[in-house]
Amino acid sequence: MNDSGHLLDVKDLTVSFPSPRGEVCAVKNVSFSLGHEKIGIVGESGSGKSVTGRAILRLLPPYAHIHATAITFQEKDLLSFSEQEMRRIRGRQISMVMQDPKYSLNPVRTVGEQIREAYTIHRKVPRRQARQQTLEMLTAVRIRNPEQVYRLYPHEVSGGMGQRIMIAMMLIPEPSLLIADEPTSALDVTVQLQVLAILDDLVTQRGMGLIFISHDLELVASFCDRIIIMYGGRIMEVVDAANLHQSTHPYTRGLLNCLPRIDGDKGKLSTLQRDASWLDADFSATAGGK
Repeated sequence: MNDSGHLLDVKDLTVSFPSPRGEVCAVKNVSFSLGHEKIGIVGESGSGKSVTGRAILRLLPPYAHIHATAITFQEKDLLSFSEQEMRRIRGRQISMVMQDPKYSLNPVRTVGEQIREAYTIHRKVPRRQARQQTLEMLTAVRIRNPEQVYRLYPHEVSGGMGQRIMIAMMLIPEPSLLIADEPTSALDVTVQLQVLAILDDLVTQRGMGLIFISHDLELVASFCDRIIIMYGGRIMEVVDAANLHQSTHPYTRGLLNCLPRIDGDKGKLSTLQRDASWLDADFSATAGGK
């Protein structure tokens, strides 16, 4: 892991949405820093994981209220950027793989056209060069017969290949940071491992930072360097992935105890017991980059 400083600093991020019953706070006072490393953000559905990732890139709907003391990327204050300036950041410097990425592809355009466009938008190069770069990127994400896949439409590829294609599209502009929002959630275990291996290789080779959003604690623990545990829009704790099973926070312990194990007993799985006081606790330790 490269220790050359922080790529991203988020301080006191709060996101709320209007509702008939008043403002609903989806994320509250979230702070963390990311270096050239892999950070996992985990928690139950509705804990604020995806909203946090989208807020960084300002991809939330216009009625969302985003407040933060700072969101700094490579010493640039993203809060002060206009929408036009953010368009230059998205893709070129920070990319995001959405949930069920295959369904984010345009169904009426070939795979190759879409990946090539992601490259030419940020790099003014001849069409032939962009096509060659696209084929090399398809090879990098371990797709065999890239020439054939280049000409396919999204409905003609499998789920696992669709994930790889979307990862290729997000990585071809050579960003410094990738936000992956449950990119393997719809895949079987074997394909999950293949996709994670691809991400790991590409992140390591390019010296990128990665925010990996998931609800799968064990998966994140095996893949990331550090883990941010979220509940109710707040950070409960930050742990080194290698020390996850030594965590003493009751929420993290509850999540771990709910996981089925092949070598475990045959009794009923534990159920998560939540405590309202967790939402009032002040998590003051920032998840600093290593």
